[in-house]
Amino acid sequence: MMKRSINISVFFFFLTLTSCTNEKAFVMGNGPAPTHEIWDELLKEYVTDIGFVDYKGIISEKVKFESYLDLLSNNAPANSWSENERLAYWINVYNAFTVKLIIDNYPLASIKDLNPTLSIPTLNTVWTKDFFKIGGEDFNLDRVEHKILREEFEEPRIHFSINCASFSCPVLRPEAFKADKVETQLEEQARSFINDLQRNKITKDKVELSKIFSWFGGDFNKGQTLIQFLNKYAEVEISENAEVNFMDYQWRLNDASEISSNQY
Repeated sequence: MMKRSINISVFFFFLTLTSCTNEKAFVMGNGPAPTHEIWDELLKEYVTDIGFVDYKGIISEKVKFESYLDLLSNNAPANSWSENERLAYWINVYNAFTVKLIIDNYPLASIKDLNPTLSIPTLNTVWTKDFFKIGGEDFNLDRVEHKILREEFEEPRIHFSINCASFSCPVLRPEAFKADKVETQLEEQARSFINDLQRNKITKDKVELSKIFSWFGGDFNKGQTLIQFLNKYAEVEISENAEVNFMDYQWRLNDASEISSNQY
């Protein structure tokens, strides 16, 4: 029993050490921000009007899709980029490489089916696995979300703009994020998600919210309460003393071939 305990401790030590190592700053690029037109075309073609993804359709255009992923991989952000260029880039990176993860393993029922056998939240999951490169460096989705988008931009609306390929996630926007309109896109994503009755149920005195507001509560209450943040976008004015509960998160794949308008 003692030997087993030591082995488990050593495993956790090396897992934590690896996680910390992966948090180093990435190598900056030196070119202009890439165009996101290819991704824009694919999203307009293969994201449905209710926000689900035709993965089979993207697979049919895999060469085109992979050319966009290569564009992202080979054009790491440069110091000369504007903040909006970097923000749009990283949101597109997260969403596009999440789609890659799905089509590389398609068909599957849930992105969580890709978790390792020994899955440890925040340390060893499908999101912490390196499976793509940015500027020649190994990268994972967890790093993009938590070490770049959340830390560098401190932008709570990113939580409504990145998609985890699951039913309860904010839906994938049917267009690429672009620097010249990213502010408008973030606002629209926030308003759409908060008022989406499948993902949040809002009345004046009681709200049932997506677990996103629980998991990342600190991102939404900087200088304000969660209710104050919600009231910026909610169609119903919520009382500051409203009862707050959180809905179960549904991890089934946001596959257009499996989820119809009737199910939605």
